Amino acid sequence: MSPDNLFLICNYAVIPAWLLLLLLPHHRATQFLVHAVWVPLLLGPFYIWALFFGAPSPEGSGFGSLEGVMLLFQSPTAVLGGWIHYLVFDLFIGAWIVRDALRQGINHWLTTPMLFATLMAGPAGLMLYLLLRLAVARTYRLDESISQG
Repeated sequence: MSPDNLFLICNYAVIPAWLLLLLLPHHRATQFLVHAVWVPLLLGPFYIWALFFGAPSPEGSGFGSLEGVMLLFQSPTAVLGGWIHYLVFDLFIGAWIVRDALRQGINHWLTTPMLFATLMAGPAGLMLYLLLRLAVARTYRLDESISQG
């Protein structure tokens, strides 16, 4: 399968998850499909293939310098791996935002612009949500302690 086809498959694979987060954040289907392990398990093999087996790394490429990363991403397959990385982690952050907003008592509709921003530009969306969280819930800690019972 070509990197172009895998790109489309992976992009389309996350759209239902994002729609569930936006429109039905607390529905059982969202709990089962998005807040569980299914998306990383589905996209993980494509990521591993693209990152490790898809294309040889050019001489001097790697993660040790900006120039090395630029060389690495001259390969369409390596770019696909990077893109899948974004898809999985942005969705993970979007799901965390929905769960955290529920824990903090923040109205879901206030978070929808932040979810869209997370889909389009992950760290910016997370930052916007954290600012909303600070303003509305007045909490600055990301404590997710599990009660001992």
